[in-house]
Amino acid sequence: MKMADELAQLFGVLSSETRLRLLHTLVLKGDPCMGDLAEAVGMKPQAVSNQLRRLVDLGILATRRHGTHIHYSIVDTCVAKLMYHGLCLNEETRVKARMNAS
Repeated sequence: MKMADELAQLFGVLSSETRLRLLHTLVLKGDPCMGDLAEAVGMKPQAVSNQLRRLVDLGILATRRHGTHIHYSIVDTCVAKLMYHGLCLNEETRVKARMNAS
């Protein structure tokens, strides 16, 4: 029961379109600074910072300071795998829906 609750909370945080876009950018770019992430997703730095903080608080992201910039990186390779499998599942679902509609 407790594990199901924890997993539901994790998926709740990951269900945000903004956070998924940020994670996707992190998968592609490695450990960009917050300004680079904001530019990549087309958002204001403060809004991105708030979203990144939630991911850091959950232990999904780590931070590294380089001068005045804070860089972010994904802590566990499972995140990239989860995103890949989510995209795969999404594609499979769309294909099946198209086949059923025909």
